[in-house]
Amino acid sequence: MSGSTKYLLSENEIPERWYNIQAHMPNQPPPPLHPATKQPIGPDALAPLFPMALIEQEVSRDPWIDIPEEVREIYKLWRPTPLYRARRLEKALDTPAKIFYKYEGVSPAGSHKPNTAIAQAYYNAQAGVKRITTETGAGQWGSALSLACKMMGLGCEVYMVRISYDQKPYRKLMMQTWGAEVIASPSDRTAAGRQILAQDPDSPGSLGIAISEAVERAVQDESTKYSLGSVLNHVLMHQTVIGQEAAQQMEMAGERPDVVIAPFGGGSNFAGLSFPFLRQNLTEGASIRCLAIEPASCPKLTRGAFRYDFGDSIGMTPLLPMYTLGHNFVPAKIHAGGLRYHGAGVLVSQLLKDGLIDAEAVEQLETFEAGVLFAQTEGIIPAPEANHAVAGAIRQAQQAKQEGKARTILFNLCGHGHFDMAAYEAYFAGKLESHKLTAEEIARSIEGLEEPVAG
Repeated sequence: MSGSTKYLLSENEIPERWYNIQAHMPNQPPPPLHPATKQPIGPDALAPLFPMALIEQEVSRDPWIDIPEEVREIYKLWRPTPLYRARRLEKALDTPAKIFYKYEGVSPAGSHKPNTAIAQAYYNAQAGVKRITTETGAGQWGSALSLACKMMGLGCEVYMVRISYDQKPYRKLMMQTWGAEVIASPSDRTAAGRQILAQDPDSPGSLGIAISEAVERAVQDESTKYSLGSVLNHVLMHQTVIGQEAAQQMEMAGERPDVVIAPFGGGSNFAGLSFPFLRQNLTEGASIRCLAIEPASCPKLTRGAFRYDFGDSIGMTPLLPMYTLGHNFVPAKIHAGGLRYHGAGVLVSQLLKDGLIDAEAVEQLETFEAGVLFAQTEGIIPAPEANHAVAGAIRQAQQAKQEGKARTILFNLCGHGHFDMAAYEAYFAGKLESHKLTAEEIARSIEGLEEPVAG
């Protein structure tokens, strides 16, 4: 069989619950701290930003959280998503490995992001919220939340990182089509944005800066809340519909993966696919390797430090225990905008610290080389973020060939690249560079951050 094989589930098999890995982690992360007092904070401290239902999910230790039926009904627009065996890619690589990928690009927004956007908009609407503010890097999260807010009758205000605002005009237009207001960040609309512009009028922006602006706008208005597309516990949990479906589909294929791979920015992409498989490791004695792939130009997992740090650039959020490059870090202008975040989610950080997951970094040129090969063999043009997982899977397949051993690989193809063709144009023109941080740059960026103490 030379063609790819597709594994499909029915609408009735959409997961009915989200999986909460906090219930099974051997070590719980240190608590978040108040940004001013540096003392542990409770759930009430998050109330200005999030509705109580999401705060309860953030701190829950229950292993399963029911998915509201209204959310599942909207999921049916694109879920369950297909799982494919990439036989043509296997043939091109001449590898004994079996390569499977879960394709999340079939959602209306073209990525995995609506899995949590719909849920967050639902809980905000139930709480009587009128508007949601957020940030976006590549525009995939902003697109997803714009769609979700329109479906739930909410206003949406998106602060888009300036470099992506300029590089990805069609993502901006997508958000505007769904009724969102899109502002290039840093902007003069907020004190945080004005502070950054005063320091650097030509700032390319960062996710940390955009978060500061969105948070500032939310806390100034009681009818407005803030929404985050990654990093936080409840966001990672909402994405576990991906891994739950993939586990069922791998059973249909008669396989269990040896390694599960996903791109890594803040953690939702990686958590969505890997956490249900990590549950098998933690509760069933399985030994599935879970591998996060991040850009070499923003290597918080592979070269960052485990410290207390702010989620934003200005210092408005609680201090979180995370692997970080420092909240003042401004990444290079790579095209994988959704992965250009300075820190890693708390749960992923603790799992990495405990040696329960692994991470690798890849340079930009390697990711585009992998994405082009994938497009030419499997037909789907991946988003630049998704190319990181493709590159990680190819590395694993090549290693299997070198060792002469079979290996079953599963990765998350988190979105299509139809709105990212300018990045491919730059790649074909030889204009993309591979950027790598120096040890000195990283040391300066994390200087002064405190190391968490367990317990």
